[in-house]
Amino acid sequence: MTLPVRHRYVPYIEAVKADNIVVDGGANDRTVLSLSHWPKSGTPKPLKADTSVEIVFRYLDDASFHQAVEVVTNDHFDEDGLIALFVMVDPETALAHRDLLCDASHAGDFATYRSRQAARIAFTFSALANQETSTLPADAFPDDYMARCGELYTRLIPMVGDVAANTDDYHKLWQAEEALLDDCEAGIESGEIKLEEHIDADLVVVRIPSNWRERPAHEFTQNRNVLCHPMAINNRTPCNRVITISGRRLWFGYRYESWVQMVNDPPPARRDLKPLAETLTAMESDGATWQFDGVEQIKPALHMTNADKSTIDPDQFVTLVADALTTGAPAWDPYD
Repeated sequence: MTLPVRHRYVPYIEAVKADNIVVDGGANDRTVLSLSHWPKSGTPKPLKADTSVEIVFRYLDDASFHQAVEVVTNDHFDEDGLIALFVMVDPETALAHRDLLCDASHAGDFATYRSRQAARIAFTFSALANQETSTLPADAFPDDYMARCGELYTRLIPMVGDVAANTDDYHKLWQAEEALLDDCEAGIESGEIKLEEHIDADLVVVRIPSNWRERPAHEFTQNRNVLCHPMAINNRTPCNRVITISGRRLWFGYRYESWVQMVNDPPPARRDLKPLAETLTAMESDGATWQFDGVEQIKPALHMTNADKSTIDPDQFVTLVADALTTGAPAWDPYD
């Protein structure tokens, strides 16, 4: 494989001043090629794949799409974007770890994994991107988001090859989140956490003991507090819509796969659940309110806004959500 130029990473706020290739994010006025699974990205059809890392590898494979453009960039920071940029700037090393890096991109974006090493890679970069757990210096975390993206990419792109080759050396960064994943997978295996699939609605109901407490995890390198690690759920069900029930704590969310352009097994289109949020609010007996974030959000949820516990019967909640998902009109189309 011979590229016409050696690609180099430039932060997005600087890259817009020159011809550029955008990896994983949104194009700008000077973008000559988009290598992204994002909605309406315009990525050439032969290169499309489920993650941007897989798209970039397809770009490397097919010389007819190669661009004599040095600058590669991205407008946000996450694991898929980080690894995809690494593939562009160091293709020789990346190709030696191709399967693992593709697996790690799924772990970062979709919370699924084939090998535990891939999950550990995603956990490592999530920890590095979190100022509270990172080993990077304080100046890697400016307050401005775009500046922070530039700092993180500049510092972490050179580390991707070593993290892939020597993942165990980074155990202090990944071990805490792996412990949560281990506990949740053990809970599912033992039956303490129960998964119930409603295939017609592409819906899984996750019933978690009411005494389980929230613990920190990451999604897209963003900090989250969760009752059950999403990898423990997503690795065990193809369903793209998720309800969690823990006592009277009720929650629904769409997985990320329904926001992007999926090539393999694309999920059903999202339904707008704002009318259901209004119905649920009217049903609450203590003045609690429900909100749906909107189908255009990356991972929208249907959730309570001013209370932790609902007065609605959990089984009735499941019935109402399943009905809305099966009877509602499609409300989101990410495809070109």
